[in-house]
Amino acid sequence: MSVFVDSSGLYALIDASTAEHEAAAAEWAQLRDQATPLRTHSYVIIETAVLVQRRLGMTAAADLHRKVVPILSVRFVDRDLHHTATTALLAAGRRKVSLVDWTSFELMRAENLSEAFAFDNDFAEQGFTLRPAS
Repeated sequence: MSVFVDSSGLYALIDASTAEHEAAAAEWAQLRDQATPLRTHSYVIIETAVLVQRRLGMTAAADLHRKVVPILSVRFVDRDLHHTATTALLAAGRRKVSLVDWTSFELMRAENLSEAFAFDNDFAEQGFTLRPAS
């Protein structure tokens, strides 16, 4: 079964100074050892790339694009997924849950994914299992 990969998991994996880094690195190694298919979407890549480039610099950004992104199965967000996610965002009316997150939730539902490599509790609130478990 595939695991969805969120920007919170990717960022923790890349930034060794985060409190979640050790858990992220261990979980990532386990996912890779088990050859677990890793699924995400283009908005997560953009969000992560912006954070990594601004906070950690171009070397870290290059590592993200050259070493991590090629491992992922990335769905490019099309008009239909964007519309579905935007509709969910506006219906929920929750200021602190981003369009990127709603896109993730809708993709996970559409593709029957139940687990997310993430440190964002909004995934758990939506009924998904966090990996690593919090």
